[in-house]
Amino acid sequence: MGLTFSSFALLLAAGAPMVFVLGVAGALTLALATETPMVVVAQRLYNGLDSFPLMAIPFFILSGMIMEHGGIARAIVGLAAALVGWVRGSLFMVATVTSTFLSGISGSGSADTAAVSSILLPEMRRRGYDIDYSVAVVAAAGALGPIIPPSIIMVVLAMVCDLSVGAMFLGGIIPGLIASAGLMVTHWIYAGREPERYRDSEPFSLPRLRTAFVQAIPALVLPIIIVGGIVGGVVTPTEAGVLAVVAGLGIDLVVYKELKVAKLPELMLRTVGISAAVMIIVGTSSIFAWLVAIQDVPGMIAGWFDAVGGSQVLFLLMVNLLMLFVGMCFEEISALLILMPVLMPVAVKLGIDPLHFGLVMSINLSIGLVAPPYGICTFVACAVARRPVGAVARVIWIPLIPLVAVLMLCTYVPAVVLWLPRALL
Repeated sequence: MGLTFSSFALLLAAGAPMVFVLGVAGALTLALATETPMVVVAQRLYNGLDSFPLMAIPFFILSGMIMEHGGIARAIVGLAAALVGWVRGSLFMVATVTSTFLSGISGSGSADTAAVSSILLPEMRRRGYDIDYSVAVVAAAGALGPIIPPSIIMVVLAMVCDLSVGAMFLGGIIPGLIASAGLMVTHWIYAGREPERYRDSEPFSLPRLRTAFVQAIPALVLPIIIVGGIVGGVVTPTEAGVLAVVAGLGIDLVVYKELKVAKLPELMLRTVGISAAVMIIVGTSSIFAWLVAIQDVPGMIAGWFDAVGGSQVLFLLMVNLLMLFVGMCFEEISALLILMPVLMPVAVKLGIDPLHFGLVMSINLSIGLVAPPYGICTFVACAVARRPVGAVARVIWIPLIPLVAVLMLCTYVPAVVLWLPRALL
């Protein structure tokens, strides 16, 4: 095990891509410290990919691409503006509400961030909003993507830990809505520091809301198809992903007519590239996870924890601190695939509900999408706004406060994430 983790750390420090870090560390251990034939490397890699639920990932990625480049995102922005556009700091609220809706379609925080950034950040700049805080607002709203179903992170986590995807999706709804409300309260308080700067002159209008709602109805059908189909047992996660692509494409081409057919080959190629990057990491991580399992690393950790008098409360606190740090430095799928095979068995031995633990990990990793230095959502929003990450990092901690608060609430009040799955499944 020392060889496995030392080679892993050396490759990571040398800047090797994560796929090689995982694969080479496992292969070196097998070659130098065991008599296991090297063909096992290929077998474990293939077995890691031989999972039907993983096929949902490229479809959810493609549905996010369609949403980002078509009229679906713009229709949702219009509805959000009619709902909360009259509140102080209106565009902050619109960004958060829009991402809440879009999270029920794409399953990807970066896709939601890209869509909202391209539409709202230019308008925020035109109205004289603090552009660095505006970027932080859009990035933090993107963190709702992995929490509110459907979620690519939840699909992978359910596959790794043998959990129900439908239960994971249901468990993310309440934390996601609480996080969305917490973000809006935080933005409202921030806007109160300069009320004139962030005051919106357009009052609430019921006819405007009615018109925006009618225009957004086709887009709002998508979350019902995706989440409702999975939870209701009508479709599998993979079939729901296919439905999301077909329905999203049909709605955009027939109703909103903003997505050009000529753009589809480019979107498909981008989807293939992103999906391939995710899948090869999943495959190589299965080698690493297998080595961890056969050497009983989770059992050793659980035994050590029992020996020092550890409790569930302390374990969850330590895991949260670890995952917050890891999420700031690593891509979320990689972090999940490396750590969950180690941490989940320990959590189960300590009597923690696997579904509860999995959902806490999902929320942890969503925060990592925002927090620098990795923070992919922050990088996407900064690129659109043409702002340096360092400038945005000075204010990104403000919207992180409600996200961390929701994490702690879900960690120590399991009913927040378990109530809905237990009530409906």
